Amino acid sequence: MTIQKYTWKIILGGLVGCALVGLALVAFSQNDKPAAQVRALEEDDSMTTAKPKYTNRLAQEKSPYLLQHAHNPVNWYPWGEEAFTKAREEAKPIFLSVGYSTCHWCHVMEHESFENEKIAAILNENFVAIKVDREERPDVDKVYMTFVQATTGSGGWPMSVWLTPELKPFVGGTYYPPEDKWGRPGFASILKQIAEAWATDRESIVASSDAVLEQLQQATSSASDSDSDSDSVELERALLERTYEQIKSSYDSQHGGFGGAPKFPRPSAPDFLLRYYARTGTQDALEMTLFTLRKMAEGGMHDAIGGGFHRYSVDERWHVPHFEKMLYDQGQLANSYLDAYQITRDPFYADVARDILDYVQRDMTGDQGQFYSAEDADSPIPENPTEQAEGAFYVWEQSELFDLLEDKKTADIFNHYYGVEKAGNVQNDPHGEFPNKNVLIVSHTIDETATHFDTTADKVEQMLETARKTLFEFREQRPRPHLDDKTLTAWNGLMISSFARAYQVLGEDKYLASAKGASDFIRSKLYDEDRGVLLRRFRKGDAAIDGYLDDYAFLIKGLLDLYEASFEVDYLSWAIALQSKQDELFWDARAGGYFSTAGTDKTILLRMKNEYDGAEPSPNSIALLNLLRLAQMTDTNDYREKAEETLAAFSGVLQRAPHAMPQMMAAFDYHLDKPKQIIIAGASDSPDTQKMLQLVHERFIPNKIIMLADGDAGQRALAEHFTFISSIQTVDGKATAYICTGNVCKLPTNDSKKMALMLDDAL
Repeated sequence: MTIQKYTWKIILGGLVGCALVGLALVAFSQNDKPAAQVRALEEDDSMTTAKPKYTNRLAQEKSPYLLQHAHNPVNWYPWGEEAFTKAREEAKPIFLSVGYSTCHWCHVMEHESFENEKIAAILNENFVAIKVDREERPDVDKVYMTFVQATTGSGGWPMSVWLTPELKPFVGGTYYPPEDKWGRPGFASILKQIAEAWATDRESIVASSDAVLEQLQQATSSASDSDSDSDSVELERALLERTYEQIKSSYDSQHGGFGGAPKFPRPSAPDFLLRYYARTGTQDALEMTLFTLRKMAEGGMHDAIGGGFHRYSVDERWHVPHFEKMLYDQGQLANSYLDAYQITRDPFYADVARDILDYVQRDMTGDQGQFYSAEDADSPIPENPTEQAEGAFYVWEQSELFDLLEDKKTADIFNHYYGVEKAGNVQNDPHGEFPNKNVLIVSHTIDETATHFDTTADKVEQMLETARKTLFEFREQRPRPHLDDKTLTAWNGLMISSFARAYQVLGEDKYLASAKGASDFIRSKLYDEDRGVLLRRFRKGDAAIDGYLDDYAFLIKGLLDLYEASFEVDYLSWAIALQSKQDELFWDARAGGYFSTAGTDKTILLRMKNEYDGAEPSPNSIALLNLLRLAQMTDTNDYREKAEETLAAFSGVLQRAPHAMPQMMAAFDYHLDKPKQIIIAGASDSPDTQKMLQLVHERFIPNKIIMLADGDAGQRALAEHFTFISSIQTVDGKATAYICTGNVCKLPTNDSKKMALMLDDAL
């Protein structure tokens, strides 16, 4: 029986449209909707200086998203026993609303419905209303998003779900307009009809929710079971080829990227393609990636003035973005551009990586080194600050640019290069918000611009750089978008990884300092030393919520990269301790792989594994790569066995649709490869050691580990994890390289030229 069979009586206007089929492969990356004008967000928790008319329980929370709703007339509760008890005692259904603080359509629904006193009255009388920040509680979000996607065929935020007092879902959707619109029932109509159905047909609703939950439990419990009985090397290598072909089939050769509008960056795809190129030499894999990265950086999704990347492009040309900036995008994309620079040595890719990292250091880093979560898409309109619009902080009128860039030739060159037009350059504006406005995109190359204005390329670059600085200084005076200043362990892990790798590849000390600062913050503020567990969220002095799998996996990855950048063994030791705790809390001893949650919170009805590499990679994909790296770094069989069992657990989805998990396929590539161990014996600060490390870092060698035998305390500490390293020493008092591929080691060398040849031979 399908879910629809149990829910049709109370679902309006064809909201349910698909059966529970292919549940595990539903894409979570393409989940936001295009934007429209909304009201102002308050930058601090007080919301207004005057005493608000309404205050609900969310005023006691730390989440910026929950605090945005603290003065709604809706009698909101946070997720917790107080709300559940009220629902049970009063026999009322629960209305669950899930979103996040920089979600544009969450703001729209709040303004239209949750600030509406008439709608609030319906909610308060008939339901127990619960508000959840999906970034704080991905466990809650995942369960009910699975239900919404299974029953409607799509998902997104804000997510709206109706539950029984036992937390079982029976109706769900995303954004609803307040009144009947677009051929769909409005939020007020839905509330009234669900309330009536609950009053007159409660037994049927409860029965349907029981059946729905049973189907979801069956689907999720079997989703990651292996259905492959072949483990031949030929089949495994063919699976890499099939992944490449599936990704290639969606490639947009005209604009770069994969698929059509809306177009998302999805960094896990470039990560796989570059590894595939390194393994096979397939030029198309490299060219697709480089072209995509270049077109993204030249498009409006990239903030040409302030740096960093917006969430996604609403069109296929990377022109008009959804303007929010998420930390997880910055962390992953910086790594992609660093990889491209290692392969090509083209400074364009290094410059884009610096641009991302410098933006994060300037605008998304706290005073204790922690990284903040996001910047909103919406901000006050400069010419009318009492109203807000998406992108208002970022777009320009041509006349404004002529005024700011006082030299006419500079303005002409800037406008030509960035495609600025008098009537605005957003054709068929999907937002309806940009009359006469321009989103800066690279419309002509430097050389084309120089030829057009009969000048030199160097002169054009100088003038553009001067113009960008002028515009940046002016833009800083505009009202800024809302900053979500909570610190999430998982996203900080991704960013730590990028800063550590940036230090390796670009050699700039400030990037290593950022990686260390964030790591030290997490250890001091988000790590419960007594229990050995991570916490998920920190904000305004408050650390809360036991960490989930992504908190452990993403941070472990960051710590391994930080060890390989700094060679401070404490980072490796902490990664090993966290891996042990991750295994204890999340490992599935029956089927292999890791659950997303620890299973101790009984209010979470489904214990699931994420089988899609979307906007964020699946934590199992990252966990697999961590296990493989740790196995090499410590020569521990338990890590290898867990890696193999994780692959077996996900072999079903990998066989059916490997392009759904390109990050896991990148780890799969590591698994198939002969492990490469690069150990340098020498003092960490000696010039000959640094020269050898530079030879490693300037090459793209994805499937490797790097360790340092410093002949001192660091080497002794490292030997606690990897006994073999005790025997590693310099030759003739000079820094010496030990390079092994698989079980075969080259003779140690202290000659940098010989080392370079050995590294090239290992590629």
